[in-house]
Amino acid sequence: MTNRHRGEISAELDGRRRTLVLTLGALAELEDAFGAEDLVALTGRFAGGRLSARDAIRIVAAGLRGAGESVAEEEVARMTTPGGAAGFARLVGELIAATFGAADAGSDAGMGGEAARAPLPQPPPAT
Repeated sequence: MTNRHRGEISAELDGRRRTLVLTLGALAELEDAFGAEDLVALTGRFAGGRLSARDAIRIVAAGLRGAGESVAEEEVARMTTPGGAAGFARLVGELIAATFGAADAGSDAGMGGEAARAPLPQPPPAT
């Protein structure tokens, strides 16, 4: 069972319910992957609202590893989720919101206040 207060989310990947969480170790992994100097720079990258498919793979993989799964980015790249690419975009947005406290929109403490005002990645419009 997920605990949103710890930044955990639940998502269906490859037909299985999984927990994702961006622990401090997972965030350090993402800092390295994105060349971000610190958490503020990492948050700034996420706040841009434009993430590539490779970015989404890295974030989902880090979230799964943060929750204790042993999974490589190549495995995540082959996973499916309801809603396809738009489903992955929503999942990444939810994970970032859970991690940086966007659910606490009134919070101005630490990273939570900044992330709460940042736009989340949005799926492309349906055609």
